[in-house]
Amino acid sequence: MELHPKGFDLSLDRILRLLERLGNPHLNLPPVIHIAGTNGKGSTSAFTRALLEASGLSVHVHTSPHLVNWHERYRLGAQGGGQYVSDDVLAEAIERVAVANNGEYITVFEIMAAVAFVLFSEHPADAVVLEVGLGGRFDATNVVVDPAVSVILPIGIDHTAFLGDTIEAIAGEKAGIMKRGCPVVIGFQPSVAALDVLVDKAERLRCPVTVYGQDFIAFEEHGRMVFQDEEGLVDLPLPRLPGRHQLSNAAAAIEAVRMAGFDLTDKAIEKAMLVVEWPARMQRLTHGALVDLAPNGSEIWLDGGHNPAAGLVIAEAFAELEDRVPRPLYLITGMINTKDPKGFFEAFAGMARRVFTVPIGSSDASINNADLALAAEAAGIPAEPVHSVANALKLLRDASTNDEVPPRILIGGSLYLAGDVLHENGTPPV
Repeated sequence: MELHPKGFDLSLDRILRLLERLGNPHLNLPPVIHIAGTNGKGSTSAFTRALLEASGLSVHVHTSPHLVNWHERYRLGAQGGGQYVSDDVLAEAIERVAVANNGEYITVFEIMAAVAFVLFSEHPADAVVLEVGLGGRFDATNVVVDPAVSVILPIGIDHTAFLGDTIEAIAGEKAGIMKRGCPVVIGFQPSVAALDVLVDKAERLRCPVTVYGQDFIAFEEHGRMVFQDEEGLVDLPLPRLPGRHQLSNAAAAIEAVRMAGFDLTDKAIEKAMLVVEWPARMQRLTHGALVDLAPNGSEIWLDGGHNPAAGLVIAEAFAELEDRVPRPLYLITGMINTKDPKGFFEAFAGMARRVFTVPIGSSDASINNADLALAAEAAGIPAEPVHSVANALKLLRDASTNDEVPPRILIGGSLYLAGDVLHENGTPPV
């Protein structure tokens, strides 16, 4: 982090130069499932891993960013379930990549993407789940020449400085991971304009393509999840990851694994839905140092969603929780300055009683908590800037009375904040 730029400088020239010096490890990988999209990449990666492992296969997984520890970005496959790479193996791989780079200009993400290719090429596995960092076309992961399948998840307005300020432009960048003749799965798209761009690109590249809502779909029925594609219907338990949006993420993962050529039994899919896990995406916090500061009986959730589209799906999930068990909702929110805070907060107008806005200690790009409070109030939610998540929880505890229903608390707005919370709470991903 001290040697290389923290930000993004989208290009494939530097990573290709570095990979050539390392012996082109990206050309020596197990079948790759490459995943892009504005929202849902991490959850779909988790579903994909769960499906493959439930089928008895070993799978490497690359995701970003990490929440607490760098090794979370790399899960090395093994029979019976993969594990995060150990610190000594990761350190050795980083050193080799750094030596090969020889001090030339390159970003941190490019260095760490090269590390993924080195690790995944040197450890045997049956498949690789490869999550895009930003965009697609010029993302450092987009050096894979023949993915088993490319997956494009919901596209929204985000990272406009890098990807363009229209939904069509952003969709075009995400579509850049498609490769001629290689299968493509297009997940749920809230924008018809984005869907048209994706389908057009897939057809021009002569890619076998399946589209959510046309060729496959998932829906809830009688408290169960029903998945349907050309092979028929599968009756499943609801995914362990809460929220209606996770049905379409799960469906995209099922379709992707099938399109990649792996056999999936109904039993394996059912097991995957029950065991899937993904930190900081509608994660229930039940114990820890921060949880102990909240009012007794509080229901505390952590989610790293950070753009208006994410706000909508998170708010929908909380509306479902409210329908089942009513509780007063409070937000504790921190965001970075590349996001649209007012657009995020608007999804919770009329639902949240108050927002406590906090700075993000781990990011130099944190929005000032007073400015963030103004954005929440502009969206119609009373807001109060406070110094920390711990401070907000203590304020809620001090204001609570024994005759009140314990609150439902959402801590979120940033993956950086989510990582800080997991670290301070003493519950990092394992």
